[in-house]
Amino acid sequence: MRGPFPATLSAARSTIRLMHRIYSTAFAAVYPLYVTKVERKGRTAAELDQVIEWLTGFDDAALKQHLAEHTTFEDFFADADLHPNATLITGVVCGVRVQEVEDPLMRRIRYLDKLVDELAKGRPLEKILRT
Repeated sequence: MRGPFPATLSAARSTIRLMHRIYSTAFAAVYPLYVTKVERKGRTAAELDQVIEWLTGFDDAALKQHLAEHTTFEDFFADADLHPNATLITGVVCGVRVQEVEDPLMRRIRYLDKLVDELAKGRPLEKILRT
């Protein structure tokens, strides 16, 4: 008998992925919120771009292209080459430990959220970029 739950683990992951609206949200829709957050705390959009480019491996032109094309978070991170030191990003975002997030896409989104939080809190760029 099949209940209301998916029969396989991969089907379950697909169902969970559908539940996260952020995956289909355009990165360009959230980017101005990131800018506002860091500028309110005395940081610049250029510093934010530097942090995003460090995490994703995008250059300035690629970042601007993703913003212009309203790329979804899912496609944005699918195109990204995550920095090898991204696994050093630890801590809590929205009550969840970043390093314990199982879904790879959600973990990448949380990495970005954590870096934006660190930038807004005034942490030095050298420490944010894990150098």
